[in-house]
Amino acid sequence: MSRTPAGTPANPKGAERFNEDKATYAVRGAEQPDIEAGVAAIREVVQTLKPKPGVYRMQDARGDVLYVGKARALKNRVANYTQVDRLSNRLRRMVSQTRSMTIVTTNSEAEALLLEAQLIKRYRPPYNVLLRDDKSFPFILLRADHAYPRIMKHRGARRAKGNYYGPFASAGSVNTTINALQKLFLLRSCNDGFMARRDRPCLLYQIKRCSAPCVGRIDEASYAELVRQAKDFLGGRSGAVQKEIEAQMAEAAEALDFERAAMLRDRLRAATFIQGSQAINAEGVGNADVFALAAKGGQIGIQAFFIRGGQNWGHRAFFPSHTEGLDEGEVLTAFLAQFYEEVPPPRLILVDRDLPECELLAEALSVPAGGKVEISVPQRGDRRRLMEQASRNAVEALDRRMAESGTKARVNREMAEFLELSEVPQRIEIYDNSHIQGTNALGAMVVAGPEGFLKGQYRKWNIKSAQTDDDFGMMREVMRRRFSRAQEEDPDRENGMWPDLVLIDGGKGQMSAVKEALDEIGVEDVPLIAIAKGPHHGREGREVFHFPDGREKMLPVNSPVLFHLQRLRDEVHRFAIGAHREKRSRAITASPLDEIPGIGPARKRALLLHFGTAGKVRAASLEDLQRAPGVSGTVAQTVYDFYHPSG
Repeated sequence: MSRTPAGTPANPKGAERFNEDKATYAVRGAEQPDIEAGVAAIREVVQTLKPKPGVYRMQDARGDVLYVGKARALKNRVANYTQVDRLSNRLRRMVSQTRSMTIVTTNSEAEALLLEAQLIKRYRPPYNVLLRDDKSFPFILLRADHAYPRIMKHRGARRAKGNYYGPFASAGSVNTTINALQKLFLLRSCNDGFMARRDRPCLLYQIKRCSAPCVGRIDEASYAELVRQAKDFLGGRSGAVQKEIEAQMAEAAEALDFERAAMLRDRLRAATFIQGSQAINAEGVGNADVFALAAKGGQIGIQAFFIRGGQNWGHRAFFPSHTEGLDEGEVLTAFLAQFYEEVPPPRLILVDRDLPECELLAEALSVPAGGKVEISVPQRGDRRRLMEQASRNAVEALDRRMAESGTKARVNREMAEFLELSEVPQRIEIYDNSHIQGTNALGAMVVAGPEGFLKGQYRKWNIKSAQTDDDFGMMREVMRRRFSRAQEEDPDRENGMWPDLVLIDGGKGQMSAVKEALDEIGVEDVPLIAIAKGPHHGREGREVFHFPDGREKMLPVNSPVLFHLQRLRDEVHRFAIGAHREKRSRAITASPLDEIPGIGPARKRALLLHFGTAGKVRAASLEDLQRAPGVSGTVAQTVYDFYHPSG
């Protein structure tokens, strides 16, 4: 038995396990399950407890966490586990594996609920309901630490000074909204360093998505007015902003300033696009999150809508694990507690059913929300219609997930979950470099979709600026050239040629080089993963996956997802090595005669057969060249002029 003082939870073990469902009821210690040993360990803990609120962790013989629970009165709640006859089969299995417990007391049951959710996300215990899709949600950040505030996508801790708007369901919904907001309010999206270096407007100004404050095309007061309108629009006052722009457009037209009127017309179209892209009618709802649950065949799906300022900011389906044998209301309660452990809750949460401990959950969420939170079940009006739509989406999402029984669909979905992507990537780009001691260096890219490789979109780059013995420099050059061109040719990302995932063959160094190169050109929202050999270099199956934030993850050696990612990596190896061999072969057979315009393979062969070497061709007189078989007088003059430009 072990105890931990309040507020000092032990270090997590195995927090990054993949595919937790398969390990749900596995024996986790050296000992076999023993119900009597488990009850004895729990009784020993009960003797030390008091009827105070807190959180308890049940651990197996190895110390791995089996379950995290909270209680209003710890002594009473934990004692229930010793009454084996009243426990479900699931809880009996858990008790039979329990060998120790860790107790943390709290000041209130609401505080215990928040701590429980935090510890579940940290330890991912096999007997708790788990929110598998627990990566951070993207926000729109309008920074306030510069005279000309920047609009940008943001994930993670909200440390930067400014206004945050979200959450959005996915990076794609954020990117779409930011693109439209740039057209509507002409706010800059570049970082401060890029802005400070500009001496002329960039491409975004030319395509009317930025007002170019970097070179003084707009003054500070006018830019501040655009920022104010953006805050009003994102804050739910979109109608007032549209009327304001309409009035300005009418004034410009009356003043015969048709260029300004056309610009304002384009801004109005952008506003209409944003509102027209809201597939869900959320008028009159204000700020709210909407959750509906669907259950079928032992699986549970939860559909979430994010409504801010009466606008739909995206929706996403979640499929919590470890839900068998649990009441649906209990599953939804556990889901909400974990969901809002990192996402700031709105003041209104709409659910499709009555929840156990609803008042307690609302009290606990009021702390991070900074005010009272209401959790309610809509009965009529706009809220009820919105909930019915969420319920239909929940059923459809669960049906789609259950229908994804094909091998490719399942592996792609599990790969997206492992790599922490919001959805299955439709376009994956895999990169590698190839050279021999720095010679004939080139970079290679292969492309894969959900159904396989897209060989018509493979690309290769001859390394130009980077030193050919610097693998990191080569990768930086390839990334700059690839994505700089993408920014020029498809800045709005409408042609489907921007990747949903970039997979890099390499480790931490390659990841840092790629991230640095993309940051320099202002590409900050493309998911990056580096795949490297593990500690036993050269052994298949021990690959380490590096994330941009420094985290590392591994997969089991027999994982289908690992085989799929290895196949992607091996394909770029094959393509890079093949392209390098082709380039090296051309270099080996290259001749100075190749540089002469108009000299093809047949005439080059005729000259070499007659003179023996390229050097003798260079030293030959015009008359000697004219006497060579198969060489006309015109060709002889061309060759002679090339080597003797002065005559």
